[in-house]
Amino acid sequence: MTLISKTKRFTPLVLALALAGCVNLAPKYERPAAPVAGSFPQLPATGGATLPTATTEAPASIAWQRFFADARLRQLIELSLANNRDLRVAILNIEQARAQYRIARADRVPTVSAAVTGDRRTTGEDAPIQSAYSAGLAVSNFELDLFGRVRNLSEAALAQYLATEEARKTAQISLVASVANSYLSLLADDELLALTEQTLKTREESLKLTQLRFENGVSSKLELQQSSSLVETARATLAQLRRLRAQDANTLTLLVGQPIPENLPAGATLAQTELPDLPAGLPSDLLTVRPDIRSAEQQLIAANANIGAARANYFPRISLTGSAGSASTELSGLFKSGSFGWTFAPQAILPIFDLGRVSAGVDAARAGRDIAVAQYERTIQTAFREVADALAGQATYSEQLRAQRAVAAAEQDRFNLSDLRYRSGAASYLDLLDAQRSLFQAQQQAVEANLARLQNQVTLYRVLGGGWSEPEPEAQASR
Repeated sequence: MTLISKTKRFTPLVLALALAGCVNLAPKYERPAAPVAGSFPQLPATGGATLPTATTEAPASIAWQRFFADARLRQLIELSLANNRDLRVAILNIEQARAQYRIARADRVPTVSAAVTGDRRTTGEDAPIQSAYSAGLAVSNFELDLFGRVRNLSEAALAQYLATEEARKTAQISLVASVANSYLSLLADDELLALTEQTLKTREESLKLTQLRFENGVSSKLELQQSSSLVETARATLAQLRRLRAQDANTLTLLVGQPIPENLPAGATLAQTELPDLPAGLPSDLLTVRPDIRSAEQQLIAANANIGAARANYFPRISLTGSAGSASTELSGLFKSGSFGWTFAPQAILPIFDLGRVSAGVDAARAGRDIAVAQYERTIQTAFREVADALAGQATYSEQLRAQRAVAAAEQDRFNLSDLRYRSGAASYLDLLDAQRSLFQAQQQAVEANLARLQNQVTLYRVLGGGWSEPEPEAQASR
């Protein structure tokens, strides 16, 4: 076999590989400008607030194991990451998108198959039977990607896969924050329950004293009914709080994805829990640290690539089909010497009349790109608002908590004085009842303010992109 015959034999394959992907008709991708201000709104500093320890480290680089110091909460988050079904769906979506990308990428290279064929036919009643047999390697319908259609479809599939990976990170961030907030709600429920039980006990003792005074003619029936009303109000509040705690526990169980184990490590109370203040950085930082923004940008990249694939339909679609191997008119001679044969069948298809199908496909791809741009910009604006809201909370909740605790301390003193004055006959029972109601309300509001402050810090950690990075191996070993 001469060198010239070998060269001719492999010319179609060389030509296919040389011409593949010569032109890319997709528009050049440019990231849209962020439609937000260059900095977050600044609030005036509060004078009397006692702020928790601040950190200068970027929230996105702080692993959740370091941000949450409560050992019980960390264990619950670990369980949720292993068992939560929503996160499991997000992970499976990644596997599906990865498989779709591999399928699209495989279309960029020829598919070589082993083929054995046999054909027996006759052209008339008296005509002899004609036989043809072949065995070898075959390439079927390989598209010469001269105008980038296949490549753009592959790039779109890659962007969809990357978007799905970012969506998984978003799902993990949301899950970590949801578990933390639900756990903090449970801690607040426990404090409110303890407060209400103590208040109920105090009011029951007061009711007994009022009942005794009424029986001895010292107190009026009005005072007795007022005292009884306070007791029943506390019992109603206690029943409500028990219901809310059970519901919060059910929410946490759903997030964890399994029943809460009994052997979890001890945790801190809500009053003992502290979370650090976080630096905001610049709005432009969100483009790199927020997975939902990166996911929206990958969707935009995919939509941009789809325009190139749609434009390529204006041009001929060239596909190659060929085979090389042994061929014979007799099955017994299929593998004899000198039976080598090959086929090469190129095909070019150019749409002439399709009633605007190709043009409509390009218009649809452009509209899809414009939709992706709007969704990307909306995601950035939403992220900007979320961070600005959480920063406003970080700047004000500590002062609100300080003031609310001062109110509760003042109401405690007022109640103590009102009780002494009532027992000595210097004040009316109405003054004592009003002091009891005000004290209970102030104590409840102090717990709720502390809960709101801590949950706001969890929210700020989430909206600044924290919650999906893992600690360094050295940090894990030291935990």
